[in-house]
Amino acid sequence: MNESNATTRRRVFLVDDHPLVREWLTSLIDQQRDLVVCGEAEDAPQALQAIEKLKPDAVVVDITLASGSGIELVKDIKRSVPSVAIVVLSMHDETLYAERALRAGARGYVMKRETTKKIITAIRNVLEGKLYVTDEFKATIGERHLEGGSGGSPLEQLSDRELEVFRMLGQGYETRRIAESLCISIKTVQVYCARIKEKLAIGNATELLREAVRWWESAGKG
Repeated sequence: MNESNATTRRRVFLVDDHPLVREWLTSLIDQQRDLVVCGEAEDAPQALQAIEKLKPDAVVVDITLASGSGIELVKDIKRSVPSVAIVVLSMHDETLYAERALRAGARGYVMKRETTKKIITAIRNVLEGKLYVTDEFKATIGERHLEGGSGGSPLEQLSDRELEVFRMLGQGYETRRIAESLCISIKTVQVYCARIKEKLAIGNATELLREAVRWWESAGKG
């Protein structure tokens, strides 16, 4: 890569807690004539600090991070560096997470099972100020607004934080670990659990855990 070429390439920052995914994305992006990876992070606090310093053109964020929430990180990035274009790359089905990601400030949503070509297309689209989601998702959103209701999964009633707690319960996280990961108190986690039970009409903590595990094993993994 010569210096003149480097100056014309748009800079991309990666946030994913799997080293192999970051390595794969770096290899893929650096092969493009117009893109280059300028940095990477495995968790939300580390990512935000680096993004504020580097001010990349685009950020690719995984929703599911070992430490911190991808959705909350998207919100923090947009508050801190409003000009950055964000693509969410996730293993989660877009029917539940894409709209949340877009509301948080992302401009693109790509599932990890998609082809590498679509990931690069998504990055280029958001850098041009365009939105990138699948045609199926656009159709779903259109139908939902026409019908005037939320439709879909009961989990759509949950706030971003409540859904994050529900997901972690499904993954087998204990209350303390959820609190540490999301940088909130144990009492706050308990409040979220109470709200989830109320919204999903779940009777007790055992039933909540069972439902969370069932969801994670079926839909949650995407």
